[in-house]
Amino acid sequence: MSLMLMAVQSLNGLQLGILLFLIAAGLTLVFGVMDFINLAHGVQYMAGAYFAVTAWLLTGNFMIAVILALAASLAFGLLLQWLVFRHLMGRDHLDQVLATFGVILTLNEAARMIWGPSPLSLPIPEALSGSIVLMPGLLYPVYRIGIIAAGLAVALLLWLLIARTRVGMLVRAGATHAPIVAALGINIDRLFAMVFGFGAMLAGFAGMMAAPILAVEPSMGDNLLILAFVVIVIGGIGSVRGAFLAALIIGFVDTMGRSFATDLMKLFLSPSAANDVGPALASMLIYILMAVVLFFRPAGLFPARGT
Repeated sequence: MSLMLMAVQSLNGLQLGILLFLIAAGLTLVFGVMDFINLAHGVQYMAGAYFAVTAWLLTGNFMIAVILALAASLAFGLLLQWLVFRHLMGRDHLDQVLATFGVILTLNEAARMIWGPSPLSLPIPEALSGSIVLMPGLLYPVYRIGIIAAGLAVALLLWLLIARTRVGMLVRAGATHAPIVAALGINIDRLFAMVFGFGAMLAGFAGMMAAPILAVEPSMGDNLLILAFVVIVIGGIGSVRGAFLAALIIGFVDTMGRSFATDLMKLFLSPSAANDVGPALASMLIYILMAVVLFFRPAGLFPARGT
Protein backbone atom coordinates (compact mmCIF):
# COMPACT_ATOMS: atom_id res chain seq x y z
CA MET A 1 0.00 0.00 0.00
CA SER A 2 2.21 2.81 -1.31
CA LEU A 3 1.82 6.50 -0.58
CA MET A 4 1.57 7.18 -4.33
CA LEU A 5 -1.30 4.75 -4.79
CA MET A 6 -3.03 6.20 -1.72
CA ALA A 7 -2.76 9.72 -3.20
CA VAL A 8 -4.15 8.63 -6.58
CA GLN A 9 -7.07 6.76 -5.02
CA SER A 10 -7.81 9.70 -2.73
CA LEU A 11 -8.19 11.93 -5.78
CA ASN A 12 -10.30 9.29 -7.51
CA GLY A 13 -12.50 9.12 -4.40
CA LEU A 14 -12.85 12.91 -4.39
CA GLN A 15 -13.82 12.82 -8.06
CA LEU A 16 -16.44 10.13 -7.45
CA GLY A 17 -17.74 12.11 -4.48
CA ILE A 18 -18.12 15.23 -6.64
CA LEU A 19 -20.12 13.33 -9.28
CA LEU A 20 -22.29 11.80 -6.56
CA PHE A 21 -22.92 15.23 -5.08
CA LEU A 22 -24.07 16.65 -8.41
CA ILE A 23 -26.60 13.82 -8.68
CA ALA A 24 -27.58 13.70 -5.00
CA ALA A 25 -28.01 17.48 -4.61
CA GLY A 26 -30.95 17.58 -7.00
CA LEU A 27 -32.32 14.31 -5.67
CA THR A 28 -32.26 15.44 -2.04
CA LEU A 29 -33.95 18.75 -2.89
CA VAL A 30 -36.70 16.98 -4.86
CA PHE A 31 -37.22 14.49 -2.06
CA GLY A 32 -36.91 17.06 0.72
CA VAL A 33 -38.94 19.88 -0.81
CA MET A 34 -41.49 17.91 -2.81
CA ASP A 35 -41.66 14.71 -0.71
CA PHE A 36 -41.31 12.93 -4.05
CA ILE A 37 -39.31 9.74 -4.59
CA ASN A 38 -37.86 9.98 -8.09
CA LEU A 39 -36.14 6.75 -9.08
CA ALA A 40 -35.74 8.17 -12.59
CA HIS A 41 -33.18 10.74 -11.44
CA GLY A 42 -30.38 8.53 -12.76
CA VAL A 43 -31.96 8.71 -16.21
CA GLN A 44 -31.35 12.46 -16.19
CA TYR A 45 -27.65 11.75 -15.56
CA MET A 46 -27.69 9.46 -18.60
CA ALA A 47 -29.58 12.03 -20.67
CA GLY A 48 -27.04 14.74 -19.87
CA ALA A 49 -24.23 12.53 -21.17
CA TYR A 50 -26.12 11.73 -24.38
CA PHE A 51 -27.05 15.39 -24.89
CA ALA A 52 -23.38 16.37 -24.54
CA VAL A 53 -22.24 13.73 -27.06
CA THR A 54 -24.93 14.80 -29.54
CA ALA A 55 -24.13 18.50 -29.14
CA TRP A 56 -20.41 17.79 -29.62
CA LEU A 57 -21.12 15.85 -32.83
CA LEU A 58 -23.10 18.84 -34.10
CA THR A 59 -20.70 21.61 -33.04
CA GLY A 60 -17.28 20.00 -32.54
CA ASN A 61 -16.71 22.30 -29.55
CA PHE A 62 -16.66 20.90 -26.01
CA MET A 63 -17.71 24.08 -24.18
CA ILE A 64 -20.55 24.83 -26.58
CA ALA A 65 -21.64 21.20 -26.27
CA VAL A 66 -21.75 21.50 -22.46
CA ILE A 67 -23.79 24.72 -22.61
CA LEU A 68 -26.28 23.23 -25.06
CA ALA A 69 -26.48 20.01 -23.05
CA LEU A 70 -27.16 21.97 -19.85
CA ALA A 71 -30.06 23.76 -21.53
CA ALA A 72 -31.34 20.47 -22.93
CA SER A 73 -31.08 18.78 -19.50
CA LEU A 74 -33.07 21.60 -17.89
CA ALA A 75 -35.73 21.46 -20.61
CA PHE A 76 -35.87 17.66 -20.40
CA GLY A 77 -36.33 17.77 -16.63
CA LEU A 78 -39.12 20.34 -16.89
CA LEU A 79 -40.78 18.29 -19.64
CA LEU A 80 -40.72 15.13 -17.52
CA GLN A 81 -42.08 17.07 -14.56
CA TRP A 82 -44.95 18.46 -16.64
CA LEU A 83 -45.78 15.26 -18.49
CA VAL A 84 -45.39 12.70 -15.71
CA PHE A 85 -44.22 13.72 -12.27
CA ARG A 86 -46.68 16.52 -11.50
CA HIS A 87 -49.47 13.98 -11.76
CA LEU A 88 -47.83 11.91 -9.02
CA MET A 89 -47.55 14.72 -6.47
CA GLY A 90 -49.40 13.88 -3.28
CA ARG A 91 -49.70 10.23 -4.25
CA ASP A 92 -48.46 7.38 -2.11
CA HIS A 93 -44.69 6.81 -2.20
CA LEU A 94 -45.26 3.32 -3.59
CA ASP A 95 -47.12 4.85 -6.56
CA GLN A 96 -44.20 7.20 -7.14
CA VAL A 97 -41.66 4.36 -6.96
CA LEU A 98 -43.59 2.20 -9.42
CA ALA A 99 -44.27 5.06 -11.83
CA THR A 100 -40.70 6.39 -11.86
CA PHE A 101 -39.34 2.86 -12.27
CA GLY A 102 -41.52 2.63 -15.36
CA VAL A 103 -39.98 5.90 -16.55
CA ILE A 104 -36.51 4.35 -16.12
CA LEU A 105 -37.41 1.36 -18.30
CA THR A 106 -39.09 3.54 -20.93
CA LEU A 107 -36.28 6.09 -21.24
CA ASN A 108 -33.51 3.48 -21.20
CA GLU A 109 -35.18 1.76 -24.13
CA ALA A 110 -35.73 5.13 -25.82
CA ALA A 111 -31.99 5.82 -25.50
CA ARG A 112 -31.23 2.47 -27.16
CA MET A 113 -33.61 3.30 -30.01
CA ILE A 114 -32.21 6.82 -30.57
CA TRP A 115 -28.48 6.36 -29.98
CA GLY A 116 -28.14 2.58 -30.30
CA PRO A 117 -26.97 0.00 -27.73
CA SER A 118 -23.25 0.50 -28.35
CA PRO A 119 -21.35 2.74 -25.92
CA LEU A 120 -20.50 6.24 -27.11
CA SER A 121 -17.75 8.56 -25.92
CA LEU A 122 -17.12 12.28 -25.64
CA PRO A 123 -13.54 13.38 -26.44
CA ILE A 124 -11.60 15.16 -23.73
CA PRO A 125 -11.09 18.81 -24.75
CA GLU A 126 -7.56 19.57 -25.84
CA ALA A 127 -7.10 22.22 -23.12
CA LEU A 128 -7.76 19.57 -20.46
CA SER A 129 -5.87 16.67 -22.04
CA GLY A 130 -2.62 15.30 -20.69
CA SER A 131 -1.45 14.96 -17.10
CA ILE A 132 0.18 17.08 -14.44
CA VAL A 133 2.87 16.12 -11.94
CA LEU A 134 1.45 16.03 -8.41
CA MET A 135 4.65 14.69 -6.88
CA PRO A 136 7.81 13.08 -8.27
CA GLY A 137 6.71 10.02 -10.20
CA LEU A 138 2.98 10.75 -9.81
CA LEU A 139 1.01 11.97 -12.83
CA TYR A 140 -2.70 12.66 -12.69
CA PRO A 141 -5.00 13.48 -15.65
CA VAL A 142 -5.79 17.17 -16.02
CA TYR A 143 -9.39 16.41 -16.97
CA ARG A 144 -10.05 14.57 -13.71
CA ILE A 145 -8.70 17.58 -11.81
CA GLY A 146 -11.03 19.70 -13.93
CA ILE A 147 -14.00 17.56 -12.83
CA ILE A 148 -13.07 18.10 -9.19
CA ALA A 149 -12.65 21.86 -9.68
CA ALA A 150 -15.92 22.20 -11.62
CA GLY A 151 -17.80 20.20 -9.01
CA LEU A 152 -16.43 22.28 -6.14
CA ALA A 153 -17.35 25.47 -8.01
CA VAL A 154 -20.91 24.20 -8.55
CA ALA A 155 -21.13 23.23 -4.86
CA LEU A 156 -20.06 26.76 -3.85
CA LEU A 157 -22.56 28.40 -6.22
CA LEU A 158 -25.31 26.09 -5.02
CA TRP A 159 -24.52 26.93 -1.39
CA LEU A 160 -24.65 30.66 -2.18
CA LEU A 161 -27.96 30.16 -4.00
CA ILE A 162 -29.51 28.16 -1.17
CA ALA A 163 -28.11 30.18 1.75
CA ARG A 164 -28.00 33.75 0.40
CA THR A 165 -30.96 34.27 -1.94
CA ARG A 166 -34.73 34.57 -1.57
CA VAL A 167 -35.23 31.57 -3.83
CA GLY A 168 -32.91 29.59 -1.59
CA MET A 169 -34.87 30.71 1.45
CA LEU A 170 -38.07 29.36 -0.12
CA VAL A 171 -36.36 26.08 -1.00
CA ARG A 172 -35.05 25.69 2.56
CA ALA A 173 -38.46 26.52 3.97
CA GLY A 174 -40.12 24.12 1.56
CA ALA A 175 -37.77 21.34 2.63
CA THR A 176 -39.02 21.56 6.21
CA HIS A 177 -42.43 23.36 6.13
CA ALA A 178 -43.89 23.06 2.63
CA PRO A 179 -47.55 23.55 3.73
CA ILE A 180 -46.66 26.80 5.50
CA VAL A 181 -44.83 28.07 2.41
CA ALA A 182 -47.92 27.37 0.31
CA ALA A 183 -50.14 29.05 2.90
CA LEU A 184 -48.04 32.24 2.62
CA GLY A 185 -49.10 32.64 -1.01
CA ILE A 186 -46.04 31.12 -2.69
CA ASN A 187 -46.86 29.28 -5.90
CA ILE A 188 -45.72 25.90 -4.64
CA ASP A 189 -46.23 24.22 -8.03
CA ARG A 190 -43.89 26.70 -9.68
CA LEU A 191 -41.36 26.23 -6.87
CA PHE A 192 -41.54 22.46 -7.27
CA ALA A 193 -41.08 22.71 -11.04
CA MET A 194 -38.06 24.97 -10.58
CA VAL A 195 -36.48 22.61 -8.05
CA PHE A 196 -37.14 19.61 -10.27
CA GLY A 197 -35.69 21.28 -13.37
CA PHE A 198 -32.63 22.49 -11.49
CA GLY A 199 -32.08 19.02 -10.03
CA ALA A 200 -32.31 17.50 -13.51
CA MET A 201 -29.76 20.01 -14.80
CA LEU A 202 -27.32 19.13 -11.98
CA ALA A 203 -27.66 15.41 -12.73
CA GLY A 204 -27.20 16.15 -16.43
CA PHE A 205 -24.07 18.16 -15.67
CA ALA A 206 -22.64 15.16 -13.79
CA GLY A 207 -23.33 13.01 -16.86
CA MET A 208 -21.58 15.53 -19.12
CA MET A 209 -18.51 15.63 -16.89
CA ALA A 210 -18.35 11.84 -16.71
CA ALA A 211 -18.90 11.28 -20.44
CA PRO A 212 -15.23 11.69 -21.50
CA ILE A 213 -13.99 9.14 -18.93
CA LEU A 214 -16.90 6.66 -18.78
CA ALA A 215 -18.88 4.87 -21.46
CA VAL A 216 -22.06 6.69 -22.45
CA GLU A 217 -24.67 3.96 -22.68
CA PRO A 218 -28.25 3.17 -21.66
CA SER A 219 -28.69 2.41 -17.95
CA MET A 220 -25.41 4.17 -17.09
CA GLY A 221 -27.14 6.09 -14.30
CA ASP A 222 -28.71 3.14 -12.50
CA ASN A 223 -25.76 2.20 -10.29
CA LEU A 224 -24.95 5.81 -9.43
CA LEU A 225 -28.59 6.36 -8.46
CA ILE A 226 -28.24 3.72 -5.74
CA LEU A 227 -25.14 5.48 -4.41
CA ALA A 228 -26.96 8.83 -4.57
CA PHE A 229 -29.76 7.48 -2.38
CA VAL A 230 -27.15 6.27 0.12
CA VAL A 231 -25.67 9.78 0.07
CA ILE A 232 -28.95 11.55 0.87
CA VAL A 233 -29.81 9.05 3.61
CA ILE A 234 -26.42 9.56 5.28
CA GLY A 235 -26.33 13.32 4.71
CA GLY A 236 -29.95 14.01 5.63
CA ILE A 237 -32.93 14.32 3.29
CA GLY A 238 -33.33 17.87 1.99
CA SER A 239 -29.87 18.99 3.12
CA VAL A 240 -27.49 20.23 0.42
CA ARG A 241 -24.63 20.53 2.92
CA GLY A 242 -25.33 16.98 4.07
CA ALA A 243 -25.37 15.74 0.46
CA PHE A 244 -21.98 17.37 -0.21
CA LEU A 245 -20.23 15.99 2.85
CA ALA A 246 -21.85 12.56 2.59
CA ALA A 247 -20.95 12.33 -1.12
CA LEU A 248 -17.29 12.99 -0.32
CA ILE A 249 -17.38 10.38 2.45
CA ILE A 250 -19.05 7.78 0.22
CA GLY A 251 -16.69 8.49 -2.67
CA PHE A 252 -13.65 8.09 -0.43
CA VAL A 253 -14.93 4.97 1.37
CA ASP A 254 -16.04 3.24 -1.84
CA THR A 255 -12.82 3.98 -3.73
CA MET A 256 -10.50 3.09 -0.88
CA GLY A 257 -12.47 -0.04 -0.05
CA ARG A 258 -12.27 -1.37 -3.60
CA SER A 259 -8.56 -0.57 -3.77
CA PHE A 260 -7.30 -1.79 -0.42
CA ALA A 261 -9.87 -4.14 1.17
CA THR A 262 -8.19 -7.26 -0.23
CA ASP A 263 -4.74 -6.17 0.98
CA LEU A 264 -6.13 -5.44 4.45
CA MET A 265 -7.83 -8.83 4.60
CA LYS A 266 -4.50 -10.52 3.85
CA LEU A 267 -3.30 -9.29 7.24
CA PHE A 268 -5.89 -11.55 8.93
CA LEU A 269 -6.72 -14.25 6.36
CA SER A 270 -4.94 -16.49 3.92
CA PRO A 271 -4.32 -14.97 0.47
CA SER A 272 -7.00 -17.13 -1.19
CA ALA A 273 -9.59 -16.29 1.48
CA ALA A 274 -8.66 -12.59 1.34
CA ASN A 275 -9.17 -12.59 -2.44
CA ASP A 276 -12.73 -13.81 -1.86
CA VAL A 277 -13.61 -11.75 1.21
CA GLY A 278 -11.95 -8.47 0.17
CA PRO A 279 -14.10 -7.60 -2.88
CA ALA A 280 -17.28 -8.69 -1.07
CA LEU A 281 -16.44 -6.50 1.92
CA ALA A 282 -15.54 -3.57 -0.35
CA SER A 283 -18.97 -3.69 -2.03
CA MET A 284 -20.66 -3.71 1.40
CA LEU A 285 -18.74 -0.89 3.09
CA ILE A 286 -20.99 2.02 2.11
CA TYR A 287 -24.11 0.11 3.17
CA ILE A 288 -22.51 -0.80 6.48
CA LEU A 289 -21.69 2.89 6.92
CA MET A 290 -25.30 3.82 6.11
CA ALA A 291 -26.60 1.32 8.68
CA VAL A 292 -24.28 2.73 11.35
CA VAL A 293 -25.34 6.33 10.60
CA LEU A 294 -29.04 5.40 10.66
CA PHE A 295 -28.59 3.61 13.99
CA PHE A 296 -27.05 6.65 15.70
CA ARG A 297 -28.55 9.48 13.59
CA PRO A 298 -31.84 8.37 11.97
CA ALA A 299 -32.33 11.81 10.39
CA GLY A 300 -28.83 11.75 8.85
CA LEU A 301 -25.65 13.57 9.77
CA PHE A 302 -26.94 16.99 8.65
CA PRO A 303 -30.77 17.19 8.62
CA ALA A 304 -32.55 19.70 6.40
CA ARG A 305 -32.65 22.42 9.05
CA GLY A 306 -28.89 22.70 8.60
CA THR A 307 -29.04 23.19 4.84
